[in-house]
Order: sequence, then C-alpha cells, then structure tokens
Amino acid sequence: METLKFKSNINCDGCIAKVTETLDKAVGHENWNVDIKNPDKVLTLIEENLDEAELKESLSKLGYTIFLLPN
Repeated sequence: METLKFKSNINCDGCIAKVTETLDKAVGHENWNVDIKNPDKVLTLIEENLDEAELKESLSKLGYTIFLLPN
C-alpha cells in the first residue's frame, strides 16, 4: 500500500461532505482524510492501485483540485 499526499482546495466540513462519495469509491471509506487545518488542505490517500488522473477528473467535476505533494 502506498500513502499519497495532495495539496487541495477542500477546505471545510461542507467540502468534505461533497467529496466523500467520490473518495470512498476511489480508495475506500477508511483510506482517506483531509487536514483542513493545514494551510495546504492536505488530502491523504492510502491506496495500491489509484488512478490519479481519474480521481483528479472526478474531483474537478465537483469543483475541487488536488496536486501531488513531493515525499
């Protein structure tokens, strides 16, 4: 399993509610979280076979962007 961290514009509980279904489908309910207190609004994902492009597109349709952070 791999842990990936993304800078995002998911910045409040309402935003988290909007992306929950998409992220649950992509990586599973227990395999993601968003640190909305972090200035970069870090989205952390735990996944083996994540299709990053597909996830970015799905979140974009909801009005959110993510950018992979360097390790």
